[in-house]
Amino acid sequence: MKALILVGGFGTRLRPLTLSVPKPLVDFGNKPMILHQIEALKDVGVTEVVLAINYQPEVMLSFLKDFESKLGIKITCSQETEPLGTAGPLALARDKLIDGSGEPFFVLNSDVISEYPFGELIKFHKTHGGEATIMVTKVDEPSKYGVVVMEEETGKVERFVEKPKIFVGNKINAGIYLLNPSVLDRIELKPTSIEKEVFPRIAADQKLYAMVLPGFWMDIGQPKDYITGLRLYLDSLKKKSPSKLASGLHIVGNVLVHESAVIGEGCLIGPDVAIGPGCVVEPGVRLSRCTVMRGVRIKKHACVSSSIIGWHSTVGQWTRIENMTILGEDVHVGDEIYSNGGVVLPHKEIKSSILKPEIVM
Repeated sequence: MKALILVGGFGTRLRPLTLSVPKPLVDFGNKPMILHQIEALKDVGVTEVVLAINYQPEVMLSFLKDFESKLGIKITCSQETEPLGTAGPLALARDKLIDGSGEPFFVLNSDVISEYPFGELIKFHKTHGGEATIMVTKVDEPSKYGVVVMEEETGKVERFVEKPKIFVGNKINAGIYLLNPSVLDRIELKPTSIEKEVFPRIAADQKLYAMVLPGFWMDIGQPKDYITGLRLYLDSLKKKSPSKLASGLHIVGNVLVHESAVIGEGCLIGPDVAIGPGCVVEPGVRLSRCTVMRGVRIKKHACVSSSIIGWHSTVGQWTRIENMTILGEDVHVGDEIYSNGGVVLPHKEIKSSILKPEIVM
């Protein structure tokens, strides 16, 4: 089986992290976002993953070459010279996706994190005999999204309603699809939306089905959702493989600590924290609801909450970082500094406090 991952553009909403690496390579739960998807695809027998990309394909490929051999899966790129929307890239990668077997292929949005129940999706797709299956997830405020109206019993999709003013349902497209090769005949090589153009046409032919995604779902393409996504992901890890989470007197709630990280005496860490490889957390530090990426040093008695600390950065002694502060790569925050929602570009030194949310160039 094959899979196409829609990697797309510049990841502007996750800057400054995406100024250092393409968005799918930004760490989430101590590994690049896209690796969560590739590993889950490999587990259900996918042998080739095509990345639909219009930005820095060299960086992506050179990075993923390491994983090709580790995972035993082929990873190739299909590069757009102009943005093609969410369906155009399928037409562009047509030759890579069709192998004559008639097998369906996966299409995923690269920002989506979930438990990836691909096995159940394959079973459901083969049972209903339609042309395409989309995964949907239930949300509390459907009026902010495009809602999928479907038959509860069969899963057949009736129609799509964009940002409904009156309640028509609470299920939205989760950005995970399984499509028969015939779907490619419906897509021209031009900028096209799979959600707004292709799927409604398949639904009109009564060949589109939806499966409700079990477990959690999050689009982690922006900082606030990234932090929420981490909480949901760690919660899911606790249920599925609790041994991967840290434990001890200094740990509160769900915390993921890389084996090479060093944590000092008297720290209090958690809930919902990920600490990456090679990090040093000095004594007396308090961390909650945050991600600390590879090679970061957090000095004595600092406090970090609801923030993302980028690769190889330093947080000074008695410094307090909170309220969606994002430090890009190699940012050095001095001692006794306060950051309230600062967004700091890579390779900066911060010597004075950031009292209100702002971008520091």
